[in-house]
Amino acid sequence: MATAPALTFASIRQSLLKKQYAPIYLLHGEEGYFIDELVKIFESIIAPEDRDFNLSVLYAPETDIATITAVCRRYPMMSDFQIVILKEAQAIRADQLNKLHTYASSPSPTTIFVICCRGAQAKAKDLQTAIKASGGVIFESKKPTDRNLDSIIEGIAKEKGLNIEAKSIGMLRDFIGTDVSRLYNEIDKLRLILGNGASITPESIERNIGFSKDYNNFELVDALATKNAAKAFKIIENFKSNPKNNPTVMTVSAIFNYFANLLILHFTKDKSPMSLMGAIGLKWQSQLRNYEVGMRNYNAYKNIEIISAIRDFDAKSKGIGCRQPEYDLLHDLVFRIIYARGVITI
Repeated sequence: MATAPALTFASIRQSLLKKQYAPIYLLHGEEGYFIDELVKIFESIIAPEDRDFNLSVLYAPETDIATITAVCRRYPMMSDFQIVILKEAQAIRADQLNKLHTYASSPSPTTIFVICCRGAQAKAKDLQTAIKASGGVIFESKKPTDRNLDSIIEGIAKEKGLNIEAKSIGMLRDFIGTDVSRLYNEIDKLRLILGNGASITPESIERNIGFSKDYNNFELVDALATKNAAKAFKIIENFKSNPKNNPTVMTVSAIFNYFANLLILHFTKDKSPMSLMGAIGLKWQSQLRNYEVGMRNYNAYKNIEIISAIRDFDAKSKGIGCRQPEYDLLHDLVFRIIYARGVITI
């Protein structure tokens, strides 16, 4: 069986679709979606009529190491190989999981063994060392972060055969966040509606998913960057009338991320576009436009005052020394941002 040192979800899936299999896989990490999807692919390798004989699904808390090893050493029936999937490996102690290192050091050439630690990192160091030494694959399924979410959304769109505009990425990021399963589902829905090779535009998102292209966090941050008070307050009023789809916690998170990045840019010595993009993890130069405008409108002192105002909002929204409704607090925050004077009190 061919082995391929695939370390990402996309590359592992591509290898499996090409029937390039490693003898053993360790799938672990906080993001369960990628692990679940890979398990489905592993299960589909065996034809339905052969699964009773050549597909074994074991559960770590209910199975001892000797049984797991025995199943992995078993010969496939009427097939070149068998699939053995060990689920819920995160539920057993690391020293128990480590006992599989003996098998991993010399895996059966007719078995594809998949170990799943869904929702947690595997702490079994001896096992991981043995997997690497035997040509196996270790994949850590990480939760998306604010810094890499845009790239993940773009990657999903490309994977589905679609192009996507920068504003569309911002809309999906703001309204769906780091829910990878939902991102895949919504983008797949757009693929079915728009067709392969189409572009995901703000209009197509508004029309088919229901997110407003004019009233969203992306547009609010744009209004703040350009100091367009009328637009900003209009968006806030729209949010207030539709609170279910516009939670203030997501809105303020988007505002904070923008001004936190802006502060980094103020203190980045090299002000060239590539340097500024690298400092805050931007992928496209077009994404820098809002920050360049913001740097002109908000100097470092104003930026610090704004971050202080955001922290004040956070405390008040939790009821600390204040009982104002949250959207009134948001209105006040937007006012304090646009009209910040750069006065810092200690």
